[in-house]
Formats: sequence, C-alpha cells, structure tokens
Amino acid sequence: MYLEIVSPEATLFSGEVTSVTVPGVEGEFQMLNNHAAVVSLLQEGNVSFQGKVTIDEDHQDKFKTGSKGEMILFISSGTVEMSENKVIVLAD
Repeated sequence: MYLEIVSPEATLFSGEVTSVTVPGVEGEFQMLNNHAAVVSLLQEGNVSFQGKVTIDEDHQDKFKTGSKGEMILFISSGTVEMSENKVIVLAD
C-alpha cells in the first residue's frame, strides 16, 4: 500500500509500505493492504510504518527506528484517510 505523511511544512514521507499504525482518538489501530476505507482523527502519539522505506535526508531527524525495524514519527494531532490501498496522514 502507498503511504503519504504530510505536515503543514512539507511532505515528510511518501512510498510503499506493508503496514501503518496510527494513534486514533479511540485508540491505536493498524492498517494493512486492502483495509476497509476509513477516515479518523488522530491524537498525540506515534505513527509507525514498516516496509523497505527510505526517508529523505531533509526529514530524517523527525523519524526514529523502532526495535522491530519500523519507522516512527511522533505527531501532536492530525487526521488519516485510507482508501483503495492509499493512506494519507495529515500530521501536526
């Protein structure tokens, strides 16, 4: 599936991933390939994703690597939309 993470300043990441986990207001949830369409508000927490990804060097300082090799981005709030194997995270 394709993931795009956008902040007010820039597109922080865009590329193919195998899973995405986000901090929804009702709790953390994960999206995989062919997940049902969803739109949700996000609260403060970590957006994490897995796959063979490369982070643009301009934004590498915003991400950290988790213990299982996943990439992690801390957000204050935001929204997420998943539709037709494309995930868009609008992050603050």
